[in-house]
This record gives sequence, C-alpha cells and structure tokens, in this order.
Amino acid sequence: MRTATYQETYGELTRLIPYRDGWVWYGVLLAALIALPLLLPTYIATYATLVFIAAVGAIGLNLVTGTTGLISLGHAGFLAIGAYTTAILTSKYNVELATAIIASGAMAAAFSALVGIPSLRLKGLYLAVTTLAFSIIVTNIILQAESLTGGSGGISVKRTSLLGLPIDTPTAVYYLCLGTLVLSVLGALNLLRSRVGRAWSSIRDYDIAAILMGINLVYYKLLAFAVSAFLTGVAGALLAIHIRYVNIDAFGVLTSVEALAMIIVGGLASVRGAVLGAFLITILPDLSRLVFSVAGASLAGLSAAHAQELRAVIYALLIMGFLRFEPEGLAAQWTRTKRYWSEWPLTKRSS
Repeated sequence: MRTATYQETYGELTRLIPYRDGWVWYGVLLAALIALPLLLPTYIATYATLVFIAAVGAIGLNLVTGTTGLISLGHAGFLAIGAYTTAILTSKYNVELATAIIASGAMAAAFSALVGIPSLRLKGLYLAVTTLAFSIIVTNIILQAESLTGGSGGISVKRTSLLGLPIDTPTAVYYLCLGTLVLSVLGALNLLRSRVGRAWSSIRDYDIAAILMGINLVYYKLLAFAVSAFLTGVAGALLAIHIRYVNIDAFGVLTSVEALAMIIVGGLASVRGAVLGAFLITILPDLSRLVFSVAGASLAGLSAAHAQELRAVIYALLIMGFLRFEPEGLAAQWTRTKRYWSEWPLTKRSS
C-alpha cells in the first residue's frame, strides 16, 4: 500500500510524475517498447508504429479540444498539410527527414491561424463547423495543386536520412515514431503544468473569469491552435514516412471523427488518455473484423464490403457510450485501477 501521498509544497503538486517509483515503471515500459521490434513479429511493430503516430496527433488535438475547450473537427486538414509537406520536401527537394518533419509541423502551425482567428469569436458547434470547413478547403487545394501535390493520384515519399542515420527500414521508422512520441508526451506534460497550461484550462472552464484574471484570450487561443496543429503536422509527417505514399483519400472527414473519438474515449485533457485512446481506436478496425469473422462468414463479408461505414458506426457508438457511461475516458479507469492495487488489500469495495 502506498503511503505519504500528500503534497506539502507547490513544487510537489506540479511534479511531472507524482511518485518516484513512477519513473521506474515508465522506464520499464520504455525499455519494453525499445525491445519490441527485436523480439516480436514485424506486423506487431507496424501496428505499434501506427499507434505512436496516432498518439502524437491525439495529444495535439487534446491540447486544443480537451485542455482549452475549443472543439476542432478539422485536424485531418493539419494532418494532410504535414504529410504533403514531408512528401514534397523529400521527393522533390531531397530534404533531410528532421528538417522535413519540423517544417511539416511549422507549416501546419502557420495554417492554424485560419481556424484560430475565428475561434476568438466562435464557440461550440459554430467553431466545429468552421474547422470542418477548413479541412474541406485544404483537401480541395491539394486536389487542385496537381503539379505540386500530385492531385488525386497522390505523391510518393522518399525516406532520406535523419541526422546522418538512414531511415530505410520499418524498424528505423518504428524508433523514429517512438522517439517523437516520447518527446511529444514530455513536451505536453511540461506545457500543461506551466502557466500556459493553466491559462488554457481556465479558458476552457470559464473564459470570462479568465479575462478578469488578466489572461490574454487572443494570445492563448491562437497558441493552443498553433501547438496543436504543430503536433498534428508532425504526426502527418510521420504517417507519410511510414506509408511512403500520400493520397488525399486518407484525410477525409472520418479521420477527424477518428481523432475526436481517440480523445473522448481516452479522456479529455489527459495526455495519458490521448495515448490510450489512440491505442484502442487504432486497433479497433482489425479487432472488429476479427469479431465479425468469428461470428460468421456472412458478417465477415458484410464488414469487408462496408468497412468505412462500419468504422463510422463503431466510432459513433464508442463516443456515445463513453460520454454516457465513462465521460472521463480510459484515463479515469486507469487511475481507479491503479489506486485499487496501490491500496490493496485495504481498498474499500465501494470504490
């Protein structure tokens, strides 16, 4: 049973990890992830790579929607901007991957002003529709700029080097995505416990009170969109590097809904929740196909013929289910489970 869990100073209250043994467990988790592609089959490492990419994007969306309270349905647009920026820079200009990834995030952050400025006056459904319109506009621009983006045919991605190291194998891409996720998690956690994170939370809870406290809503809302778009653009760059071919079909409205499902299922305003939600939503399509195949050949054929529609239905059911029965998401369930076992055998059954 864990004891002495009280905090006596402000520094202890805002510590990155509340308890010292947490560093040990996270170190064990990181070591296991580093060893994963060396010990397990390639397809599992490929799945893990997709989870890492989705988690980076989910963390970005969670900063603006979960922490700041600004609903965005346009993050597929930022994902597309990041992916196409990397594809263009690597295939047409042979740019090194580190530069291409940073440039992809910066390009998405620059475009975030197009949805950040309307957020100064719009809220709720109106802001959500505006961000959705932004995503559609980005899609149409990519289709029209055929000489640069390849239009509806798409564009290939060249895996160049990263800081002098070749990124030419799935294992190398795995470690690139893992490293980016670790940096994203650490960056988001430190940002949330800083003045910026507290300002974002106050805007979400009551923006009028935030103004009276001296918080500059213009600056912090635009900053929230910029940081969120930067991480999403980086996720788009990693996705382009992973799949090696970018097509606009991968960045439709369903992608934005998928990202929103990740943070709702995982837990709004929680970095851990964004990672857990990304894991569940990423494996969900194949998990559902497995369930349908076990249920019978007719259902398996139905799921194969209507895969996109089935995904949309599953996401809708998940969102409604979690909002109704577990509004704090998987992060809250994780916390309750951890508390139960840390206090066992003195855990109260009522908890």
